[in-house]
Order: sequence, then structure tokens, then C-alpha cells
Amino acid sequence: MNFSIARIPPLLSLWALMLALTGISINATAQTRHQKLTIERVYSDPALSGPTPRGLKFSPDGKMLTFLRGKQSDYLQQDLWFMPANGGVAKLLVDSKVLSPDEVELSEEEKGRRERQRIRAHGIVNYSWDEQGKAILVPLDGDVYTVSIPGGQVRRITKTPAFETDARFSPKGNWVSYIRDRNLYVYDLTRGQERAITTDGGGVISNGMAEFVAQEEMSRSTGYWWSPDERYIAFERVDESPVEIINRMEIGAKSARIVPQRYPRAGMNNVTFKLLVKDLKEGGNITIDLGDDPDIYLARVHWDAQSDTVLVQRQNRAQNKLDLLRADPDSGNTSTVLSETAKTWINLSRDFHSLKRRKAFLWTSERSGFRHIYLYANNGQLIRQITKGNWPVSAIAGIDEKRGLVYFTGWRKTPLESHLFVTSYINKKNAKIRQITPDGGTWGITMAKNARRYIGRYSDPDTPPQTGLYNLKAKRLSWIEENKLAEGHPYFPYLSDHITPEFGTIKASDGTDLYYQLYKPANFDPSKQYPAIINVYGGPGTHLVRRAWRGAGDQLYPQAGYVYFRLDNRGSNNRGKAFEDAIYHAMAGVEVEDQLQGLKFVRALPYVDPKRVGLHGWSYGGYMTLMLTLRAPEPFAASIAGAPVSDWSLYDTHYTERFMGTPQNNALGYKNGSVMTYLDDLRSPLLMIHGMADDNVIFSNSTQVYAALQAKDLPFEMMTYPGQRHGVRGKAQRKHLLHTFFSFFNRHLKE
Repeated sequence: MNFSIARIPPLLSLWALMLALTGISINATAQTRHQKLTIERVYSDPALSGPTPRGLKFSPDGKMLTFLRGKQSDYLQQDLWFMPANGGVAKLLVDSKVLSPDEVELSEEEKGRRERQRIRAHGIVNYSWDEQGKAILVPLDGDVYTVSIPGGQVRRITKTPAFETDARFSPKGNWVSYIRDRNLYVYDLTRGQERAITTDGGGVISNGMAEFVAQEEMSRSTGYWWSPDERYIAFERVDESPVEIINRMEIGAKSARIVPQRYPRAGMNNVTFKLLVKDLKEGGNITIDLGDDPDIYLARVHWDAQSDTVLVQRQNRAQNKLDLLRADPDSGNTSTVLSETAKTWINLSRDFHSLKRRKAFLWTSERSGFRHIYLYANNGQLIRQITKGNWPVSAIAGIDEKRGLVYFTGWRKTPLESHLFVTSYINKKNAKIRQITPDGGTWGITMAKNARRYIGRYSDPDTPPQTGLYNLKAKRLSWIEENKLAEGHPYFPYLSDHITPEFGTIKASDGTDLYYQLYKPANFDPSKQYPAIINVYGGPGTHLVRRAWRGAGDQLYPQAGYVYFRLDNRGSNNRGKAFEDAIYHAMAGVEVEDQLQGLKFVRALPYVDPKRVGLHGWSYGGYMTLMLTLRAPEPFAASIAGAPVSDWSLYDTHYTERFMGTPQNNALGYKNGSVMTYLDDLRSPLLMIHGMADDNVIFSNSTQVYAALQAKDLPFEMMTYPGQRHGVRGKAQRKHLLHTFFSFFNRHLKE
């Protein structure tokens, strides 16, 4: 199963050729003459946003940077690149087409994982370093490879008909772990031997795999966790048998099949599970005591820095209580370290950080009404609150234990810009918060392990993502990808027509400021009246209006002569808990009210024709599109609802019950929040779109609307995409989707 490049001459020659060519610029020379932006160009190669590295990581010693980059010939086909951290030319490390030249059909588990993680790319979609910095793990097309550093030798770890998923190094780099056929395996890199940690997986039983709602709604994509010393692996054993089977159709281009999907609808049974700990030295399994109530969620699992205890975040079914448990891996006994409670619901985070130099940990909580950072002793005693104020922390980005500093991202000045900040968590008298990144746009941050440098990814409405290496004074040390909008950049030929959006606020009915973004049409003439299109999402956990690059897709609307508008209503995130809580037990309440305020604002603009306003949204935005279309005082001129929820009793437990409770205890809320309640009020042209293999917002959400509208003899249009799941993927399909959008809007909104 093991081999090096030297054993495969064709691979060797290709690899050498790739490395030899890496000094040559990968950017194709763009034509400098003015060109008209088209749907075809938006979804063609190279990507109009320019070369945008993803999956950025520091090597463990901080001397090297690695990232994924799409090919010039296919921006969705990703390869692994590297460059010295002190600057220099980025070089290709692993060409995905060399390792796996043929297209491979993904397993159902991998399709599901990528759908849950919203991964649109192919080729290399993730990778990981070992902690010694000697190798990189590359899962690719169902098999697992390691690449030695700095030599670049490739070693194939698995070669089986089955598909390995969730592969990664153990903390010290002695093992590789992965899931195969719903069982957990480890591979001893020194001995070259595979070992099955579990053997009873299959059918309704899975080991080491996150269940559907954990992946889709809890942002937990794994079901196993190594201890730092590599002695133990904690893993989740899931039994799906209590979950209702929904026989959904999965309709492709040439065939259709019935998929008996175990889908936990709101108010129905969830999976049952156990959290076990495998002692790799002694060989036994220990069951962690998670309490007497089996109807709970396994939210997060961590190990403390010393590998002494497992830290488990246990969330109750109602999601208004979150416990942090400390478990003994040798006995399974647990004690409660702390508990968070809320009158509505608790938002999960990833912000548990065990400190090596202190018997303490950092934690974030929204108990004050805004997410902030707290320092706790290991016994659960609160030492102090680290950050305060009427603004939210997004996430802890890095910790410098030697100096007692915590770095975090947040929205301190405005909900339009995310920045990197730092403060002390040990010096109470000097715990001032300092903003590191400069104003003007939105920053994404990856910090080095020692928290002395960071990779910063900056964008604003006129600047596509620019990625650089920075010191803690925000001085750029080197470009990783400058992505300068100059001659040679893919977007440069379209720059003269680029339209910068305007930002502003309107008032909600309770006086709350609501932020909007608005594009005026190309060649804007204030004396004319234009058609307008509102783009809506409106659901919790999302925040659309910000100073960031939106890509060329947004530009298509104003350049086609439309005013293009979006608004963040109450219920969206990064504005504090009270702003979110407004939707509690009443979806399609304040969100619809706020978006109707936005509609009123748009219709009142002197340059908008109030009778030619359209609307579109996807997923929760599709739901909001239907609700707004059915409940607007004056009809929209045209609406497009993509992959909409139509009845919350059809959607999953963890998401729906967080905001709505169950259908059993909130029957009126479910009725008022159902699209089906208002279908008699359809008064304007409607287009509904859905993927015919959607396993998230299942297709029956749309088909029941189709049937009801047909029974009421109410006209509507529909477009379905064979084989597509919740998001329409593939360049050809995306082109068709956008052509469908514009064909519909042009028919109904253009004079």
C-alpha cells in the first residue's frame, strides 16, 4: 500500500515538470479592451475573482504556508500549493490530476459531507499537517495519501474499493485515522499496518461519523477525537434506527431511485448515540456517562491539553441549556464544569480552548446579550470576563499563552466589517482591546500556532480577496496572493463597468436600525425609473450585508438595468442575541415585517418604478420569497423561490426546534409559519426552483406547493434540476440557473 514517487516513473516525470514550472506565473493575460460581462463569462475559466487561495494553513514551525488553489483551466479543480512564510514564489506541491487523473464517483457519505460543508470544488478539497511538520495528509477521491516535507515524496496509505472519509493525522503524526464503511480505522505509519477501532458499523450503525443534524446544523463534521498524547480516541457510536424513514425520490438525468433516508423531522425522533473512548494502549472501550436523559445532542468534544480528561458539550433537546462536562477517559465518570442557559436558545461555538500554562480555559458565551470571551478555572469557577460591550465576538482566532493574549475576530465598530482584535486575558488592569486590521472592508484570519503572525484575507466591494502574511502590527510581510485588479487580472476587462454598492440603514417598526446594500443600474440616470430586484435570505445564522467582495454575480443585475437590493432583517446574526431572538417561536414574523419595510423603502425611491419590483431567494431565502410574495400589501411583479422550506414540520429537528419548538408544543407557530397557510393569496408571477435530489430541504417542500397551487387553479412556473441537491452545482448548471433567473425577470419586469 506504500509507495514513493521514485517507484512510479510517469508520476515522477510529471511531478518534476510541475515543480520546474512553478516559477512561471499562472495568471493568463487578460485582454485589456472593454468587455461586456455575461452569464457565460461569470461561470467560465479562469475565475473572475482571480486566484483565491483556500484552506490556508501555517506549517507547525511557522516557516511554510500551504493552501488550495483552483486550476487556471478549471477553477473548481483544486491543487495543493506551498510557499515560504518569509515570502517568495508559490509553488505547486500536489497536482490533483497527477495523483488521481480519472474522475471518481463519490460515495454517498462523501457526497453528504461535501453538501453539508458546502464544498463546490473537487480535486483536493481538504488536507492536514502533522504536528511535527514532516508530512501533509491529502485525502483524494476516496483514498488517502501523505506527502513528505520537504522532499515531496508521496505515500499511498489506502487503496480499497471503499471510500475513506474524514481522514487526518493523529496529533503526534504517528497514525492516520479515517472512516470506511461506517467504521473507524487507524493506520500505523511506522509499521505500515491498519487497525480497525470498530467493526460493528454498517446499516443504521455508524462509528466515528457525525450524524445528519450534527453536520448540517451544528457545524460538527466529525465523530471522533484524538487525545493530544495519542493514547486515546473518543468516538461517537450512532444508531439511526429510531429516526423516521422518508422515502424520497432522487431523480437524475437518466434514472430515478427511491432513497429511504432517515431524516429527523421536527418533533420526531433523533438518533441515539454513545460517546466511547478507545484506549489504544490497553485496547478497551469506555462509555462516557452523558447523564440520564438520552434525548440530547452531542454538540462538541475536546481533550484538555494534558490528555487527562475529555471535555464534552452536552445540549438538551430544547437547546436552551448547554453543559460542559469533564469526563475521565479511564472510567467514563463525568462532572459538570459549567452550564449555560437561555430563555430562547443557545448558539453553539467552537470557542473552548484549554490552556497549557494555566489550569484554565477560555470560553465564549452570549449570556450578556452579545458573544464575549470568558476565562474559567478548570473546576468551572469564573475568573473574569475578558471582553465586554454591545457588539459580538465572532470567534477566538489565536492564543499567545506566554504573553497571556487572546486574538479574536468580531464586529466591534460596525456590522459591516469584521476585524482582528487582541486583548490580555491575564492582566485585568491593562486588558484594553486593540484592533489590529485596518478599516475599510472585511477580514478573514488564520493565525500561526504561536500567535505571532497571521494570514489575512481582505476584501471590500471593489477589491477581490487579497491574501497576505502579516505581523501583529498589521504590517504585510509578504503577499500570498495579491490578486491586484490590474491588467492581466480576469476581471480587469470588466472593471470599467463595475458598480460599487451603497450602504445605509432603514428603521424597523421598533426603531432598530436595519442595514441594506443597494446597487444602482449601469449608466444611472436619476430622472428615469428602473425595475428593481430584492435578494432575500432573512434566516438566522446568516449576515449578508457587509463591506466585502460579492463576486461578479452581483454585477449582472445592475448591468442588466436593475436596481439590486438586499437587507439584513431581525433574526440574522452578528447583531447580538436580542436581534436574533425576535424570531423565537414565530418564524416569518419580524423577518417578513422587516423585509416589507425594505420593500416599502425600495418602492419609494424616486428612480424605482414601484410596479416593477421583483424578489428572489434560496433555501431560507426561498421560504422568505414565498412568504413575502403571499403577504405583501401590494403584489411583487415577479418572484423566484429556490429550494424553499414550505412547512417547518418537514424540516430537521436541531434547526427547526431551536427557533420554533416542536409542532406538538407550538402548533399555532407552525401554522402561521407555513407557506401552505397563505397560498390563496398568490397574486403575482411565481417561479419555483428545486434540485430533484435535495436531501436537506427535501423536494416534497416544493411538490406540496405545486399540488396545492394546481388544486387552486393558480398559475405558476417551475424549474427542476435532475441530480442536484440543495445547491445547484456545476458550471453548466449554474449558467442555466442564471439564464432562467434573467429570462423570468426580464419577461415580467422589463417594459
